Amino acid sequence: MIKKVTLLSIAILLGSSLLYSQPLPCVNPKKVGIDQQRLAYADNAINQAIQNKDIPGAVLAVVRHKKIAYLKAYGNKQVYPDTIAMTTNTVFDLASVSKSVSTAISTMILLERGQLRLRDNVALYIPGFQSWTDSISGKKKSIRIVDLLTHTSGLPPYAPVGELKKEYAVPNPEGLMTYISNVKRNNEPATVFDYSCLNFITLQHVIENITGMSLQSFARQNIFIPLGMKHTDYNPTGETLSWTAPTEKQADGSALKGKVHDPLANVMNGGVSGNAGVFSNAEDLSILAAMLLNDGEINKVRVLSPLTVRAMKSVPKGYEQFGRSLGWDVYSAYASDGDLFDISAYGHTGYTGTSISIDPETDTAVILLTNRVHPEDKGGVVRLREVVANVVAASITDLKK
Repeated sequence: MIKKVTLLSIAILLGSSLLYSQPLPCVNPKKVGIDQQRLAYADNAINQAIQNKDIPGAVLAVVRHKKIAYLKAYGNKQVYPDTIAMTTNTVFDLASVSKSVSTAISTMILLERGQLRLRDNVALYIPGFQSWTDSISGKKKSIRIVDLLTHTSGLPPYAPVGELKKEYAVPNPEGLMTYISNVKRNNEPATVFDYSCLNFITLQHVIENITGMSLQSFARQNIFIPLGMKHTDYNPTGETLSWTAPTEKQADGSALKGKVHDPLANVMNGGVSGNAGVFSNAEDLSILAAMLLNDGEINKVRVLSPLTVRAMKSVPKGYEQFGRSLGWDVYSAYASDGDLFDISAYGHTGYTGTSISIDPETDTAVILLTNRVHPEDKGGVVRLREVVANVVAASITDLKK
């Protein structure tokens, strides 16, 4: 009987393991049509940025044809209070990249399940959420889910953290949502692109009100765990926390580590926020990028349907002038895909120095993770992102998918 139970348990475990994706294989760049000598120019650019003190260190991953063609660490993950070398498994505070890899994908999963539409009024899910009102005519216009995803809702870019902190002694997501629901709208919806963290905090509450789950739990259950992203989460603990790069030096002399750098996410949302808060590393993000490049499926694990991926990476009709797709950046002024990737390339950046660029035309993704805010928020990576993207694109010698 014991033997039978043991065999049954093993069979169940083996069967359940098939439900989850595995890490991507690492291969020689040549195997996927990439010239390694050309790719080495990215090393020069990143090392120069370290020498210039733009960043203390970085990790670069290049994904092509469902494989990691390049994975390299540079410089240091920490220079204060001690110096610790960067490693390829280092976990980073993704900052606004969280908007894409967690909140946007979660929203599209709910769309697939028939639980929301892009044209739905936000007030359908958040009672009391105010429409835009014209100050002269009194005309009203509802803010829709698509407006939040494309940053055309009219909501202001941020919220006054100091004032909210005085009002609420402890993190208070509901208090923040009340503020967002009633704050003056800067523009009529769908008329102006104005990048706003409040859009994705609002989406967080839409997701949570529909599912009855926290954004953290929903993203874990439907994205991170199925994809085998073992070191991706909000408020990291255990091994993931031990691998995490610190961000900014704090007033008490410590360096912030494992707690989100973004003030709203940290102070008001307890680290689990629609606009920021996800921690991850290059290998985990490589799995997610490969899934998106493979029409929503990787290693027989499907997260999104092919048509959902197509919709998510495309600028919606009527929003062409803004250059934003459903939770991603295609060709707005914030885009960092460089000069050589196709117009269909999309991605996102994070304030802490993180970025992901995905080019469906060449089946390639570039993941550049830096801790540019360490230790004193004086670094910069805007130019470096595009330089590295150009080098990776120029290293592709075989355009066959």
